Amino acid sequence: MPSGPPPSEGQRGLARAVHELRKKAKLPQAALAEQADLPPSLVAEIESGRRDPSWGDVRRIAEALNISLEALSELAESYQIDQEV
Repeated sequence: MPSGPPPSEGQRGLARAVHELRKKAKLPQAALAEQADLPPSLVAEIESGRRDPSWGDVRRIAEALNISLEALSELAESYQIDQEV
């Protein structure tokens, strides 16, 4: 398992947003990874907040989930605000 700094606060919101959207779409992680052309392990690390994804990775995930980057960002931000309250 890769070591490194703990996840940033923003990653937790993004992790939850990706997880919730994937579940709502009834997609297993492997299916999302395939649709986003990403390794399944990367999707798992993003969802758990262990990986700081590149913008390209986030864009591919958003496209695979049929959501705009803006909408994904807003959802991630709302989850982050919920965690801070």
